[in-house]
Amino acid sequence: MNISKHLSLKEVTKSNTAIKNGIKNVPDDVQLQNLIILAENVFEPLREHVNGPIFVGSSFRSEELNRRIGGSKTSQHCKGQAIDIDDTYGSATNADMFHYIHDNLDYDQIIWEFGDDKNPDWVHVSYVSIEENRNQALKVIRKNGKSIYSFWK
Repeated sequence: MNISKHLSLKEVTKSNTAIKNGIKNVPDDVQLQNLIILAENVFEPLREHVNGPIFVGSSFRSEELNRRIGGSKTSQHCKGQAIDIDDTYGSATNADMFHYIHDNLDYDQIIWEFGDDKNPDWVHVSYVSIEENRNQALKVIRKNGKSIYSFWK
């Protein structure tokens, strides 16, 4: 089942941790609708811009899966509102995708995840709704084993 032209439900729910631990990672109807809205408003416009495939590192996480991986208790991944993308396929760099989303799309939150000043390791982006999106841009780095967040410049 596809949730948009270039994104399948399997891609947004896949998790080796869930498989390994027998965790059911299936969105309910509200979470599925959120995934569709995220795909329509962020993933598909970005996919069209880069003109090629985009690797999904993580998207939907059930509460149990999120606990297992140590995710935030308020993670938008659990609501079906967030996706982590990576330039694995070489269609565009993570930095290019971050900047395109930041400069051209509406979003709730975008995070430059680790990496260095030239390219993040991956990009986290969430979408809620036109009315509720915060358009918050952040950068996260590791310092002394901790994740340190700052607002994007």
